[in-house]
Amino acid sequence: MRVFAGFAGQLLLFVILWDGFETIVLPRRVRSRVRLTRQFYDTTWWAWAATARRLRASGRRDNFLSYYGPLSLLLLLAIWAVGLTTGFALVHWGFGDLLVGPEGPVSLGGALYMSGSTFFTLGIGDVTSRTTFGRFLTVAEAGTGIAFLALVIGYLPVIYQAFSRREVSISLLDARAGSPPTAAELLRRHGAAHDAHAPAPAQSGQPAAPHDPEPIIQFLREWERWSSELLESHLSYPVLAYYRSQHDNQSWLASLTVLLDACALVLVGVDGIPSRPARLAFAMARHAAVDLSQILGTPPRPPRADRLPPAQLAELRGTLAEAGLTLRAGQEADRKLSEIRAKYEPYVNALAEHLLIALPPWMPAPDNADDWQTSVFEHLSTAQIS
Repeated sequence: MRVFAGFAGQLLLFVILWDGFETIVLPRRVRSRVRLTRQFYDTTWWAWAATARRLRASGRRDNFLSYYGPLSLLLLLAIWAVGLTTGFALVHWGFGDLLVGPEGPVSLGGALYMSGSTFFTLGIGDVTSRTTFGRFLTVAEAGTGIAFLALVIGYLPVIYQAFSRREVSISLLDARAGSPPTAAELLRRHGAAHDAHAPAPAQSGQPAAPHDPEPIIQFLREWERWSSELLESHLSYPVLAYYRSQHDNQSWLASLTVLLDACALVLVGVDGIPSRPARLAFAMARHAAVDLSQILGTPPRPPRADRLPPAQLAELRGTLAEAGLTLRAGQEADRKLSEIRAKYEPYVNALAEHLLIALPPWMPAPDNADDWQTSVFEHLSTAQIS
């Protein structure tokens, strides 16, 4: 019986050490689905998301979901630590190591106590091994504990640096595409270059001024790189996918979808905007959506409702025309847009359903203010007056 416990301890040590290596050290995607970390996230996220669905208020739900990413990471580290100490204790006890405490030989409970104090390098020394094998195992466990602590100290800053880099661009998108961001608003704001004091085209009755395509070209290039960084960081550290953005109406998935939507429109044909930057950005963004869908185990599923019905597409064309941007029209253009959307919408929709993130609309809501234009103080003042 004790021998089987010793072999079980060895297996437990191997599983946890290999899982930690793949999760923290190995800088590439791990395809195996039979992993401790994968099973941990599948189980805990299912329970957490099921609880979140019971919360009716969207603000409370998003706030509840925002705790999952950091808490799951801490819980995973705790599971690794407990598993390693248990594994070493089972090896000590199972293979007949003589452990002696102040009252004499100790049982499995004493082995667990000694393993914990050794792993966390407490150095209490009240329970010690009297065999060469046990002393060697004690030194190995102490080294493992130090290495584990060093990996955690190095791992957490990397996670939060990647999160911070991701969120900087998402915050910048607020003034460029609205809150929540939309493809129509993104292109409209990068459209006609009106004078700050001149009336808008819809108000003056005059045609929009010729627009400079360079801002939208630069934007697409920057977000092509952002998509590349998103893919690299989230494949290496999938837990980042569960980290929510600072505002309820912003998310990395919504930003990625808006980029794909905007690229789809440019690829269909927007007069004055070259298609090559959009083609490159679309390829990188779709690559990120497809690979992240695979790594999170979310098979592609088309949205239940059309995100851009014909009536809204006509409204979108009118909005862009007011900004001096002409979106190609006709059956051929509509067919091409549908084909492009079919290449990415099933993937981002599957991710949205899994992560409980709302996909952004194509058109902004009427009279919708950006996040930078409002504050909680203004909302409180309005509530007090009313």
